[in-house]
Amino acid sequence: MKKAYRALLTTTAALAVLAAPAAVAAAPKKPDRSGLQSRLDGIVAAGAVGALARVRDERGVWRGASGVAELGTARPVPVDGRFRAGSITKTFVATVILQLVDEDELRLDDPVAAWLPGVVTDDRIRVRHLLNHTSGLYDVVRTLPMPPQPEFFANRWRTWTSDELIARALAHPATFEPPGEAYSYSNTGYLLLGEIIEKVTGQPYDAEIERRIIWPLGLSGTTLPGTSPRIPGPHPHGYVPGDGEGNLLDYTRMNPSLFGAGGELISTAKDLDTFFAALLGGRLLPGHLLAQMKEPAVEGRGYGLGLAWWVTSCGIPVYGNDGDALAYQAYSFSTVDLSRQVTVALTPNHTGDLDDLVEAFVSEAVCG
Repeated sequence: MKKAYRALLTTTAALAVLAAPAAVAAAPKKPDRSGLQSRLDGIVAAGAVGALARVRDERGVWRGASGVAELGTARPVPVDGRFRAGSITKTFVATVILQLVDEDELRLDDPVAAWLPGVVTDDRIRVRHLLNHTSGLYDVVRTLPMPPQPEFFANRWRTWTSDELIARALAHPATFEPPGEAYSYSNTGYLLLGEIIEKVTGQPYDAEIERRIIWPLGLSGTTLPGTSPRIPGPHPHGYVPGDGEGNLLDYTRMNPSLFGAGGELISTAKDLDTFFAALLGGRLLPGHLLAQMKEPAVEGRGYGLGLAWWVTSCGIPVYGNDGDALAYQAYSFSTVDLSRQVTVALTPNHTGDLDDLVEAFVSEAVCG
């Protein structure tokens, strides 16, 4: 998907700073966050149309933006804007599954075939394997056309059903056997988890996420759009490669049923920080299930039951997740003690991999 692209004119969004009254000579100096802004600008310069970030630490909350919200304009990226959060959706789905485990409605070691008979035939695959990507089930994404293939654009407004996507994936053999022996990222597993949530509760997975997470936490900027192509509220435009010449096509509006339970979430940086603070702080799950969420799928792999982690440059681990939704990329991580949280969202121009630069930004925010 990475194509050469013409240089983009980017503009840095200025942050509004209120000047202190002259009479308050002893007012504390505002923390210098120029290093964060510089790194955010560097991410845009290296391969993004725009980016926004939110950092919360002992000094308060810093919000920054860089680049433009829409190509061909000088409109700044809204720092509180919404974006497609991609695979961060998986952590919401995993949380609901684990809540159902806590309620004795299902078990992590239940065979998937017992809940979805006739869909998954290998009764060795457990619910746990779907959560931590050790099922071996073929990833549905590998069956789909990607930009700039014409078939990709022909599907822009198509409504995909979960059954349809699962069938596409399961028409292919497992990537490894037996289940649980290796790690292979599979969106198919989370489509199946969405189906299991509905089987257990009688309600679609999105309704359960809303009831159990979004409404109780007051995540007013977070939605599960279903088939709605819109991103409500202020948001940056997202782009995909439109051809083999590096030209970008605005792909902000599209039918997100393609992502389903594996990645349809729309959110804001503040909402994602609120969610991960509640999750890691023990407000959504009891301690023993949160501990299982943090257990690596396989030795040396920083992924557990819908939760990811890595170690910053100063040796401090951070927990959360990241997501790719074609025209948007999002990253949200917190320290174990929740003293520092970092969320970054960007609209890539697809000229390079920005993960290392985002990790450097997170390290700057966490390590100081």
